[in-house]
Amino acid sequence: MTDSELIESPLTIIADLFRSKSLSPVEYLKAYLSRIDRYDPLINAFIDVDWEGATAAARAAEREIVSGRHRGFLHGVPVAIKDIFDIEGQRTSGHSKIRLDHIAERDSFAVRRLREAGAVVVGKTALHEFATGGPSFDLPWPPARNPWDIKRHPGGSSSGSGAAVAARLVPVALGTDTGGSVRNPATTCGVTGIKPTFGAVSRTGVFPLSPSLDHVGVITVGVEDNAIALEPLLAKDPEEPESVTHPSRDLHNGMNDGIRGLRLGILEQFGVQADPQIRGALSDAIEVFKGLRADLVPVKLSPLERYVDCGRLILQAESFAIHETWLDTRPDDYGKRGRTRLGAGRALSAANYNKALDTRTELRREFADATATLDAVLCVSSLELPCAIEDEAEINRSYDRQARTPFNLLGLPALSIPIGFSKEGLPIGLQIAGAAFSEATIYRIARSYEAATGWHRRYPDLDALLVADSREGKI
Repeated sequence: MTDSELIESPLTIIADLFRSKSLSPVEYLKAYLSRIDRYDPLINAFIDVDWEGATAAARAAEREIVSGRHRGFLHGVPVAIKDIFDIEGQRTSGHSKIRLDHIAERDSFAVRRLREAGAVVVGKTALHEFATGGPSFDLPWPPARNPWDIKRHPGGSSSGSGAAVAARLVPVALGTDTGGSVRNPATTCGVTGIKPTFGAVSRTGVFPLSPSLDHVGVITVGVEDNAIALEPLLAKDPEEPESVTHPSRDLHNGMNDGIRGLRLGILEQFGVQADPQIRGALSDAIEVFKGLRADLVPVKLSPLERYVDCGRLILQAESFAIHETWLDTRPDDYGKRGRTRLGAGRALSAANYNKALDTRTELRREFADATATLDAVLCVSSLELPCAIEDEAEINRSYDRQARTPFNLLGLPALSIPIGFSKEGLPIGLQIAGAAFSEATIYRIARSYEAATGWHRRYPDLDALLVADSREGKI
């Protein structure tokens, strides 16, 4: 197989090739390392690439598979890790000067579970400083760029993870999602990203942003690969009090059963202020779901702003509590945007925070009542297309215009999949969300749509971007 064929193949095919000895994990890794070497200087997805460690892990995987000890679909598969997860012996910077000297003593829970599944850790990806704020140019590393248009931002805060998967630099990447930070880059970069049920994946070894909203998530090209990558992460962690046992670890079985008769709620009011192209893509997607014989029903909730405002207040209060000492003693070691965002909670009172927690309880009850008879809900992800990465004013205006925060507030699983492209050639995403622990149903719905449309198979022409960049004298 050519390198292009390898990077376009789902993980089930790759696993078959490994088992039949038609493909070596070392060859597979080299296909991706070659792309990282060629294209990552263009998009800055990676902070660090562990060439030596990844190659050694791929060789070890090859030896095990050849000897008949195949661990599963992730065995020998390259994965990238957002630089907010600990990897033993490596720096966990949070993309900030504050933690440039922090070397992890052990793997985070999620990284350890991936290694146990046989995954090959390739390196650390870029993010927004401490997973907040948006793209910044005053940090130790440049911000990741959107591989569809390197003058645009790629979403965040798991920006490098989303860009790396979209550019086919890795097939799987870990991210974190506090107000939409996995689903945002998935949406903006045209790939698949999930935030599972709160507590379903342990956050041990992940630097926190807002503990009551933080989730670990997964970004992949397609839906089945996403389920495959999430499954080994669903294990109870005795070290994290909020870690829970997921009732189903088999998320991809039955994924191709279709969705005839499933009841899907449409959260139209979440998208009423969206860009017309996004609303048009959502309307087209709804027609696809109708053609797949799902039952579609409108759902009425409180305005999106009530959910977003509540989530923002909780995030500001909790993130300030984590960063207060550094903000007081080392303010200049933050970037301007991160310092502003993280310092926003200073003026909040305990009464404000408690009121937000009460509002969250009300919204959880409202959502549960409104969706009790539904299998899942559909809504937009972003309300805006990604703007120019260097347009600070437009970043400030548009970055938080999204419908992802409600599902962090609710603690419910939500997934973003691509549903088309704008006239500018930028990806547009749809969210599918459901009740707690309904990830298998969400994947089934997403896979049915994906199979009917094939949007996930498109990826950016990075050679064309290289040529354009070269003509501008940047490389």
